[in-house]
Amino acid sequence: MAALPGLVSLVAEGTDNPRADFSDTPLWLSLVKALIIFVYLLVSTLLVIWFERRVIGRMQQRPGPNRNGPFGLLQTLADGMKSMLKEDVRPKAADAFVFTLAPLITATMCFVSFSIMPLAGEVSMFGHTTPFQLTDTPIAVLLVLAVAGVGIYGVVLAGWSSGSPYPLMGGLRASAQMISYEIAMGLSLVAVFLYAGSMSTSQIVSAQSGLWFVVPAFFSFFVYVITMVGETNRLPFDLAEGEGELTGGFHTEYGSMRFAMFFLGEYINMFTVAALATTMFLGGWQAPPGIAAINDGMFNEGWWGLLWFTAKLWMFMFVFVWLRGSLPRVRYDQFMRFGWKFLIPATLAWVVLVAFFRAGQNGWLGGTVDVAGRSFPVVSLALVGIIAALALAGGWMWDARVERREARLHPHVPDEIDPYAGGHPVPPMPGQRLREPSLTAPALTSRPDTEEATRG
Repeated sequence: MAALPGLVSLVAEGTDNPRADFSDTPLWLSLVKALIIFVYLLVSTLLVIWFERRVIGRMQQRPGPNRNGPFGLLQTLADGMKSMLKEDVRPKAADAFVFTLAPLITATMCFVSFSIMPLAGEVSMFGHTTPFQLTDTPIAVLLVLAVAGVGIYGVVLAGWSSGSPYPLMGGLRASAQMISYEIAMGLSLVAVFLYAGSMSTSQIVSAQSGLWFVVPAFFSFFVYVITMVGETNRLPFDLAEGEGELTGGFHTEYGSMRFAMFFLGEYINMFTVAALATTMFLGGWQAPPGIAAINDGMFNEGWWGLLWFTAKLWMFMFVFVWLRGSLPRVRYDQFMRFGWKFLIPATLAWVVLVAFFRAGQNGWLGGTVDVAGRSFPVVSLALVGIIAALALAGGWMWDARVERREARLHPHVPDEIDPYAGGHPVPPMPGQRLREPSLTAPALTSRPDTEEATRG
């Protein structure tokens, strides 16, 4: 009952409601912002495809695209024109309507997810002061997860509607992978909700003005980075496109602009998950701590936020490209086992731990203790002690397991052996010494004596 006043005060503060103020945003201005976000994503997609080819070309000691435009910048545009002019071929057994609907679902859902991302703070546009964000709700992050779930239908329908076995198996494999890792992705964001006290993206960004959540929720960030690579089917987790197993996976039968829609959806989905990671863990559009303190936050206002948001976004893009150029594809069963047997249980335990820490910080689970002039909740200190003890026990068990495995793989070899100990001569291993044969060892007979005994 003692916790009820604290809960009532949190509800009265209204921290669940969006912080973004759209009162000075007419409908036509929202349409302008939607157009700006659409162009921003399309231009970013054109650039990231060129960027990926150039970076991987550098990593593999080849030039990459360098013919169309300066530094090959127009190569992606040339590929898009080629897709538009190619003959549109559809398999005879395909379902025509669903075959066309599937890539449209995959491409459009990624644009919808970007509508709740705050690209900057309040900016001045055409005489109006408005947040550089299309919309926000008290459950905005859940909207992103829901839209990502709808996007899976595009993958499933593409594999089914092709009327071919390999796309069907690729669609099933991709959908199982995406659903599995969406669970761990959603759980990794719960810790952020507990720290921010809200699921509104503008409130989450505002709550990181003092400390980015990547520090207190470091394990959630680690889990999210893994799940966002699995969610986007990128190397080393592009298991829906195994060339030796399923050729191109669910989009094997697609060509022309239908395939281009899948291609576009994949890259925009990369920007969506990177934007969500930036918003949830890296302070969103806010400047880095050192720069944010210059001249009373001069670089943390207005259109400067778009610069910091874009820089953080492209940092994740480089990680995507770096992983693709460095790591081989993992095995499908290993990847699924890692998700179900490690990521989901570990994230559940982490969420419970963070909930206890937050309850202790709010004073709901006992008093505080003064240590070196600072007050710490008793439950937090107790949890730190328990975690330290569990970590020590886990480390001891892990070391013992490693020693047992090493003992099995590399059994102890004695320095000196008796070659006749087993009743028959055994040659020594490298580095071993021969012991003098014992008197009870059986005498060796020559081959002629054995043949004479046989004749006799």
